[in-house]
Amino acid sequence: MSIWSIDAQTVTHSIQLAVAPVFFLTAVAGMIGSVAGRLARIIDRARKLEEMLRTTDDHELVARYLKELHFLRERGRLANVAIGLLTLCGVCIGLTIVLLFVGEVYGITGQRYAVISFLLGVVAFVSALCCFLWETAMATRILDFHMLSRAKAAVRHVDAQSKD
Repeated sequence: MSIWSIDAQTVTHSIQLAVAPVFFLTAVAGMIGSVAGRLARIIDRARKLEEMLRTTDDHELVARYLKELHFLRERGRLANVAIGLLTLCGVCIGLTIVLLFVGEVYGITGQRYAVISFLLGVVAFVSALCCFLWETAMATRILDFHMLSRAKAAVRHVDAQSKD
């Protein structure tokens, strides 16, 4: 059967089958962009900390910078894993589209493989979301809210002294 001898109804139905996974690919592309942006910020912050480490002699600051670098390395690894999983998801969804389209047009029975490919893509996507959630939780764990409390206490102390 030649590709040119396929009727319009078959082509229309094939395209309809492939449209839903294409929307999923759009979501995957958006997530890759978001995670890649976070990874870029992680890398920029790590470079800045490394530069500050080269120029400081304060042991307390060195310890804090090294601790933050450790967290940034872990966050970067999670972001890399998330990007890898999202890429795997995109490949699986693309394969699903090809299998559905080719199966519909040429009558090849590849639906079982299309289902497996789609489900693998969904599992990869959910796993990437879990990595993304974990990475964002790690991002807030390094924040030092005790510094903010100390600053507020210092302001209250100055205000109290100025009233006396």
